[in-house]
Amino acid sequence: MKIGIDIMGGDYAPEQTTLGAIEAFRELPDSVKLVLIGNRELIIPILKREGVNPDAFEIIHASEVIEMADHPTKAIQQKPNSGIAIGFHLLKEKKIDAFASAGNTGAMLVGSMFSVKSIPGILRPSIATLVPKVNGGWGLILDVGINADCKPEVLNQFAILGSLYAQHVLHINNPKVGLMNIGEEEEKGNLLTKETHQLLKELKDIHFIGNVEGRDLFNDKADVIVCDGFTGNVMLKLAESFYGLIKKSNLHSEYFDRFNYENYGGTPILGINSTVIIAHGISKATAIKNMILVSKEVVEAGLSEKIAQAFSKESVA
Repeated sequence: MKIGIDIMGGDYAPEQTTLGAIEAFRELPDSVKLVLIGNRELIIPILKREGVNPDAFEIIHASEVIEMADHPTKAIQQKPNSGIAIGFHLLKEKKIDAFASAGNTGAMLVGSMFSVKSIPGILRPSIATLVPKVNGGWGLILDVGINADCKPEVLNQFAILGSLYAQHVLHINNPKVGLMNIGEEEEKGNLLTKETHQLLKELKDIHFIGNVEGRDLFNDKADVIVCDGFTGNVMLKLAESFYGLIKKSNLHSEYFDRFNYENYGGTPILGINSTVIIAHGISKATAIKNMILVSKEVVEAGLSEKIAQAFSKESVA
């Protein structure tokens, strides 16, 4: 397995991204090869300083950088020698099995859509986030940002995508899927949630449990929570704030420690023909390491292939 990493992506690149790659290298088996894509003249001195032989990695030089403020579509076209553009070329040519970056999220999405492309039948790819449950397990929310406006048919597909992720990556048997709403009753909600509820009731490929509310985010009522990207992003940012509030209050909680974004590393773009992982732009070494480890898990799960199989069924299409 080969995992490509955009070493120049993120607020703390290339220092923290290279350190994260080193940490991941030390934990990964020999069967996994890390491909570092970035400025060779900046990467190699960091590796040598940390006592790591550069030959342990495959290093591909990238002379350009897509900055956070760059326009995603224009940047991909105007900076073909950037780490993101090169990474997607390698992924398309199947020279790497996964590509991960903490860089420009928009460019990562554009690269995914125009390079490896969406799986046939997918209306819109989605990104999800893990949620720490009070019982010690994990849940999943999707979408959390790239689809602010959705139609019921799109949320219907998110339910399938989330269920497959929970089953094959989180190893949750028959995951419970809930629809985020303002009440548990079937008739509650806006036009979007009411129509989506009817679609999900008829969907045979998932274990739909009905509506859930904001208070159910961290309990065990649902393993997968489906919502539009606007709602999901608000919930995500609120959840992320808990960790900072606890730290500022000088309190210690093993549960709230799990809200630290560095523990997640990154999240896959669900619904495309390969494995693409995106991470927080503020990611430091620990988060980069976990982003790489998540990449390995998703590749091993064969998630994109399982999603393609599910959406090739006549009942889903």
